[in-house]
Amino acid sequence: MIQTDHSELSIVRQCELLGLARSSFYYEPVPVDPEELVIMNWIDEQYTRTPFFGVPRMVVMLKEARYTVGPKRVRRLMRQMDLMPIYPKPRLSQNGMEHRKYPYLLRDLAIDRPGKVISDN
Repeated sequence: MIQTDHSELSIVRQCELLGLARSSFYYEPVPVDPEELVIMNWIDEQYTRTPFFGVPRMVVMLKEARYTVGPKRVRRLMRQMDLMPIYPKPRLSQNGMEHRKYPYLLRDLAIDRPGKVISDN
């Protein structure tokens, strides 16, 4: 949409009219590193075989396969590929349905001296 050889409108003015930052016009996308594609392919194959491997295990497996990677890189690549390990998630907030709830027996009792609960029961 922007013409670099326009006689009347400069590139700055054309970017203003389009509501485009000038830096966006000059930006050239960085090509993907071929090593990164190889690592992503390896992660995908390993995830297909073992979907329960998380970032730490993937790092160990990649290092055993002679790739130099760290957990941050593996985490970024797994996020980029939308891979989430399969494992039981915590369910700490849910009560067990079979667990009986006991009533609080001292609710209406005014405790005004030490030992009252023990002696009055």
